[in-house]
This record gives sequence, structure tokens and C-alpha cells, in this order.
Amino acid sequence: MSEPISALNHASYDGIAKVQECGLQGMITLRGDLSDKVLAKAVKDATGQKMPGQREAFVDGESGVCWMSPDELLVLVPYVEVEAKLAAMTNALSGTHALAVNVSDARAVFSISGSSAREVLGKLAPVELSSKAFQPGQIRRSRLAQVAGAFWMDDDQTLRVVCFRSAADYVFNLLKVAAQPGSEVGVY
Repeated sequence: MSEPISALNHASYDGIAKVQECGLQGMITLRGDLSDKVLAKAVKDATGQKMPGQREAFVDGESGVCWMSPDELLVLVPYVEVEAKLAAMTNALSGTHALAVNVSDARAVFSISGSSAREVLGKLAPVELSSKAFQPGQIRRSRLAQVAGAFWMDDDQTLRVVCFRSAADYVFNLLKVAAQPGSEVGVY
């Protein structure tokens, strides 16, 4: 059996911000009634995090949970643990109207870090990224030029971006162009 590899094998670029493909990340799409206590317990057991509210992301390293829509969460776990976490979650949710699916290999994750990280992403996504409007603990789903994506802040100068694996090269190249030296706009 072949070894799993990330979409771009940790490709990185240093410009006005550092752009890096993060590597393998365990991801489970969880759909159901987000007010259900059984679902909330399954999320807590898998990630150690409470249920997020609208546009919230509670992420600590490789583990966390992100609100994606009124009936959908993105559950983050270490890649090597995703099958075990999914099995435990499926078992905990038996009898509950819910769906949990491993989407780890269908997604790519990037990090944008540095004092101009907001500016880099702001060139691609039609989202207000000022520190007053977007802070750690929040998530947005939007467009990254021509493709769908989601992003949150790990800290004040680090963003993580998730996109479909099939668009990973496109998104990485967009981020590289947006991070070119001398391309500062000075908005954020």
C-alpha cells in the first residue's frame, strides 16, 4: 500500500507573508442538528472542543471544530487518528440523524503567516479581514478567486485556508502571487 502524501508535499513560498501547504490533516465533515446534545458530545470527545456557534472556529493545532453552515461542521483531528475518531463518532451518533464522512484526502490546507497575512488573503477573498471584523476564533467560507474555500485565524498573524485538493495548485499559485515582494497594498 502506498503512503499518503499531501496535495503539494509541503510546498512553501516566502514573500510579504509566508505561504505553506500544511501537509496531511484529518478532516471529518459532520452534518446534523447542531443543537443535538449527542452530536455535541461526539464533537467534544473527538476534539476536546465545545460546539462552535455561527462562523466560529475552535482550533488548537491539528484538532478542532469549525462551523461551516447551520447543519454542518468541519471536525479537525490528527491525520493518523481520523479513522479511529470517525469510527468513535459514528458509533456515538448511532440512532441520531447525522452524517459523518472522512474528507481528509479531498482537501488541502495552507498556512499564511506574517504581518501581511491578512493582506495576502484579502487580495483573493471578498471578505472584510480587518482586525475588528475578523479575529482568531472565527471562520469564513468564501471564494479564493475562482474556487471555494474556508479560512480561520490560528493567531493574530496566522491564517489557515482549506480548499478542495483538486484546486490546491491553483490556490497555492494565487497565494504566491498575492504574497509577491513589493505587492503590499497597505489595507490591513
